[in-house]
Amino acid sequence: MAPTGVSHHHRNTTKVSHKAFKSRHSTKGFLKELSKGKVEDYEKGKRKTLHQQVMSKIDRRHHARQLQQLKHQENIKSTSVFSGQNGAPRIVAVVPLCEENDSRIAVQKLSEGTGNDTSTSVSGPLKVRVDRFKQNILYLPVNRDLLPALNACRVADFVILLLSPTQEAGERGELILRAIEGQGVSNVLTMVQNLERVEPPKRRLQVVASLKSYITHFFPAQEKIHSLSLDRECANVIRTLCTTTPKGVKWWEDRSWLLVEDVEWPSGNESSNTHGEVIVTGVVRSRGLKANRLVQIGDWGQFQVKKITDASLPIARKRKADEMALDPDDKGEQILGEPDQEQDDLAFIAPDDAVMDDFDDLPMSEAPKERRGVLLDDHHYFSDDESHLPEPPKRLPRGTSSYQAAWFLGDISDSDSEAEDVVDNEGDIAMDAPALPQDGFEGLDHAPQRDRTEATPSEYPPSEMFLDPSPDDETAQLEAYRSQRRNEAEDDLEFPDEIELLPNVLARERLAKYRGLKSLKTSRWETGVDRAYEPEDWNRLLQIPDYKKAKKQATREALVGGVQPGKRVNVHLRNVPLSLQKSYDLKLPLVMFSLLCHEQKRTVVNFTITLRSDYPTSIRSKDELILQCGSRRLVINPLFSQTGNTPNKVHKFQRYLHPGQTAMATFIAPLTWGSVPALFFKKPESPEPNDSDQTAGTSDLQLIATGTSQTPDRARVIAKRIILTGHPYKIHKKLVTVRYMFFNKEDVNWFKALQLWTKRGRSGFIKESLGTHGYFKATFDGRINPQDAVGVSLYKRVFPRTARAWSATGTESVS
Repeated sequence: MAPTGVSHHHRNTTKVSHKAFKSRHSTKGFLKELSKGKVEDYEKGKRKTLHQQVMSKIDRRHHARQLQQLKHQENIKSTSVFSGQNGAPRIVAVVPLCEENDSRIAVQKLSEGTGNDTSTSVSGPLKVRVDRFKQNILYLPVNRDLLPALNACRVADFVILLLSPTQEAGERGELILRAIEGQGVSNVLTMVQNLERVEPPKRRLQVVASLKSYITHFFPAQEKIHSLSLDRECANVIRTLCTTTPKGVKWWEDRSWLLVEDVEWPSGNESSNTHGEVIVTGVVRSRGLKANRLVQIGDWGQFQVKKITDASLPIARKRKADEMALDPDDKGEQILGEPDQEQDDLAFIAPDDAVMDDFDDLPMSEAPKERRGVLLDDHHYFSDDESHLPEPPKRLPRGTSSYQAAWFLGDISDSDSEAEDVVDNEGDIAMDAPALPQDGFEGLDHAPQRDRTEATPSEYPPSEMFLDPSPDDETAQLEAYRSQRRNEAEDDLEFPDEIELLPNVLARERLAKYRGLKSLKTSRWETGVDRAYEPEDWNRLLQIPDYKKAKKQATREALVGGVQPGKRVNVHLRNVPLSLQKSYDLKLPLVMFSLLCHEQKRTVVNFTITLRSDYPTSIRSKDELILQCGSRRLVINPLFSQTGNTPNKVHKFQRYLHPGQTAMATFIAPLTWGSVPALFFKKPESPEPNDSDQTAGTSDLQLIATGTSQTPDRARVIAKRIILTGHPYKIHKKLVTVRYMFFNKEDVNWFKALQLWTKRGRSGFIKESLGTHGYFKATFDGRINPQDAVGVSLYKRVFPRTARAWSATGTESVS
């Protein structure tokens, strides 16, 4: 039979694409199924918020116009102090970074571009009127000196940095740049001086590009390097200075300040013991100047304001309204502000009466009792006072109530079969229950010992007699062990807080201030024990229960009242030492800041500090540093501690701050509201006086660290930790004989409650003392390695030191 033919179907050679479904007509169910729960980004032009969906197109247009008008009003308000013929001048600091740069020649060159006569040399601040833009510019040329540059840039609306096409900035120029960047700066412009000296001319573009690459490392927003050699570049800089709104710095925008134009000293003796009234003249900036607040003038100190009078220039008194506002009884002197009963005083600590009133509310102190053990958290374990321990269980008949049990003395029972171990119903555990490490093993001494049976063999070896080694052998073994430990510490730095006790020193006497903590971050710190070691006037320091609320109240209070910004005034100061007249220099900028409420009072301040990574050495705690924070410069001896927040406000003390690390610096100083940038300087041990344009007091300062002020807190505890280490002499499972941690039996019993630990993570406790040379048995939660080291941690509270005022002459006084 012939095979039947099988039909074969060939697929089409062309692919047929069907018409796509129009998603515009999709149903809600189809779109939900298509999205599968995915959240897509909003497309451009799509209404994102519910408010935009409700608002119509006209309403949205009106809302955008309102925002635009509000922003325009804020811009006009910020620049209103500069408007007018005698408006506040725009302060421009000119800072040279290279040795061949001359700020005075640069100011003279910029002034020529405005059409002003600059035939005479510039020796100090120069005020220039720019008629084209109807603005006043005040140039502050400074030398290549650190502190004058910081003083000028601290209040400058614009900072012009001068670079050289042939010289590098060097270490000093980089120091000035880092300091200006660290303290906060407003608008920055960069100009190159003597660019015409570069030959051939085609290399000038490469030089400018190289300088731009250098300056953007510190200020990335720099878009162009201007040249002082070209008139059009100078004109562009003048236009930028007159039309740009200064962005300012947050910390000095919250305070009223003025750049001192003139100081009027009373005629009289200039000795150090003479005080008098000094008049300071300047234009008020930022906030309203109030007579009730103290003022800080440069490094001179803090003073009270006697009165504030009008010092407007004569050309501003043409209007009749101003002439009629004069007070005829004051001989033409118009008083703008006078202090009242709420004026701040110069007292920096609370009076004794307030402190005594606080102490009356405290409970009467009890006489210290004789202790037999170290303080662990809030208990002295193994002491005579054992009221905190639960009573040992009694053997009582079944069904005995707690009231009936109080009438039984000792273990009284008619039948042992009816007796039971009674456990308190309030939650105390039985004394023979296994103790946990956090319990401190305080109940093991009262636990009944069980006899060894065949069913429950003991894990401990049979007791054997322990013989103390001879003194010569023990001394040789101790020296060999500690020499080996020193080598390991130098290589690995495993125990940075370790100390070594001498055999003839009693640990309980040397470490009397130390205590134990079960947890550094969660254990409660008993502050009553540290009351005897508090520094003088500790209870008289300022306490701020709610810092955020107090800060908001102080900053809001500065917004209302006072002499408004833009007004030229005379500030009369009380009790100013006339000896300061010798240190006043017209060529250097001098700034007066008005302090906020309570900023003259001392408290325990905290600053984050980050040591520069390129600094060659580490800094030890309590080393003398020079701090610049806001309007103050202080000499401090800070305590370094760990940063962060803990539930018990206990932070570990750090002996050293290594390069690149960040820590918390704590000391006693006047309060500073808000987060204010801080600079930390240090005088080198071997200064190099290779520059003649600096004074002896400022030429050898080194910028070593930067930081920011944090919330002050007197309750913040800085705990200094020490570690006592011992050597595992004999090991039998979990039972270890330890030596070289203590050197007498009494010290072992004193520190018996502390928890032991090893560097490999094991924990344990002291079981009993062996002999009279400090050997003891310890039990651990697992078998330890023979090469391991046993340690115990002890803590004590350290208190910060008081800061002192700093001056460029090298003299220090109490702030």
